Amino acid sequence: MASHVFHSDHPPLAPVTEPVHSYVLAGAAARGDHPALIDATDGTTFGYARLDHLSRRLAAGLAAAGLGKGDVLALHSPNSALFPVVCYAAWRCGAAVTTVHPLATAEEFATQLADSGARRIVTVAALLDTARDAARRAGGITEILVGDRADGHRSVLDLADTTAPEPDVDLDPAADLAVLPYSSGTTGTPKGVMLTHRSVATNLAQLDAFLSGGPDDRVLAVLPFFHMYGLTALMNAPLRTGATVVVLPRFDLEQFLDALQRYRVTAVYAAPPMVLALAKHPLVDRYDLSSLKYLVCAAAPLDAALADACARRLGLKAVLQAYGMTELSPASHLVPPGADAPPGTVGRLLPGTEMRLVSLTTGADLPPGEDGEIVLRGPQVMKGYLGRPEATDALIDADGWLHTGDIGRIDADGWLYVVDRVKELIKYKGYQVAPADLEALLLAHDDIADAAVIGVTDTDGNEIPKAYVVRRPGAALGADDVLTYVAGRVAPYKRVRRVEFTDTVPRAVTGKILRRELRARERSSTAR
Repeated sequence: MASHVFHSDHPPLAPVTEPVHSYVLAGAAARGDHPALIDATDGTTFGYARLDHLSRRLAAGLAAAGLGKGDVLALHSPNSALFPVVCYAAWRCGAAVTTVHPLATAEEFATQLADSGARRIVTVAALLDTARDAARRAGGITEILVGDRADGHRSVLDLADTTAPEPDVDLDPAADLAVLPYSSGTTGTPKGVMLTHRSVATNLAQLDAFLSGGPDDRVLAVLPFFHMYGLTALMNAPLRTGATVVVLPRFDLEQFLDALQRYRVTAVYAAPPMVLALAKHPLVDRYDLSSLKYLVCAAAPLDAALADACARRLGLKAVLQAYGMTELSPASHLVPPGADAPPGTVGRLLPGTEMRLVSLTTGADLPPGEDGEIVLRGPQVMKGYLGRPEATDALIDADGWLHTGDIGRIDADGWLYVVDRVKELIKYKGYQVAPADLEALLLAHDDIADAAVIGVTDTDGNEIPKAYVVRRPGAALGADDVLTYVAGRVAPYKRVRRVEFTDTVPRAVTGKILRRELRARERSSTAR
């Protein structure tokens, strides 16, 4: 069997063997008052020396409160200037940070708390009710802290006002966890992704070959820091190079455009819905966006024509794409700014990363020009799924190759194109939605006999969850009943958006849902 292993154009890269906070903040104190973080909602600014000092003082406060090596801190917050401070402080204590979606329900949050073994939560006043409810459900939480102010809860700002010594922790970057985000992987329910200090820091070094940044750069952080894409591209990478990160808590087009103009932003990292707005919304014409040097889109598939329309409107050569997954810390491919890249490509291999394209029918390695499953190996691959060795082994084989579940093709010049998915995961506006989670919820309804969920495309080009539902005999169940039932039990991004009633759900003899048949049915109905 011929072996086709594709390698990066760049020289091999030695893994980074220092903790993430040391690697990112190495030059912070010397940068003095140069702005590191600006909250675009109220103008709050942290200079680099203050960021460094505050993270060290908060580490001292957290350590004095009992946070130590091997512990897990749950960070439940929208983007803010304090989000990075909490991360770096927790890492200085030797703790891992499990990032929680701000829109998670109490039940979803509690499941993550229990699975991760977190004992402390940092949240914000607006989300306190959910955090308290989650803590009650999960048990074992010793304290809920806030990043702002709330009666009855200590603020991280108060904790940082301490004379306690900074913790002196002996970290093993190759083994000790920095981040424990939750991902559905290629299928199933969310699992804790064990990302070590070495894998996260090394991925930053890998990105250096493609993205050169510095103090003159201003990066707009509107994609969530809790997602590994945001944590790497919008927090750690720019702060390591001395750039200024302009922080927004969520994507509101007018606020986003105002921040772009006001702060003369040079770089934006986006998801496809943002690219759609920038390409088509009339509001864009009212703003001076001439400072923008490049825009990178990742997290979900991007239509090449939409990317081209956005680039032309913004006066850019192209909208750049990237590829990766949480389990890759998260990046494996990127289109370098200024590269003469063909339309639709998600980029080239980062240094130190190897790739194979594997036939779904024969398991053989495929040459350039043929479609196969994207299989990757490199120092950025996760340590594994927390407490789930079987799920880890199903994703990463004995030789260290991670099977992504995406179908891709590489051209003769080394550009990768993602053409389809074998994995079941739905990417709604960049957020992961596991069909199995929604199916389990639907099957708990008394009037539903069977159900299946697939991703379909809406009129804006977004992938959305659609449920195929089999009613129990005699049940008077309508589509609105199903939509309301699901909406009351999951975070907004997980909601079922369409319902179709059917007599049967196609299944294999093993009971596995045959989603490809449902996708084919969907294609034939939309083609009419």
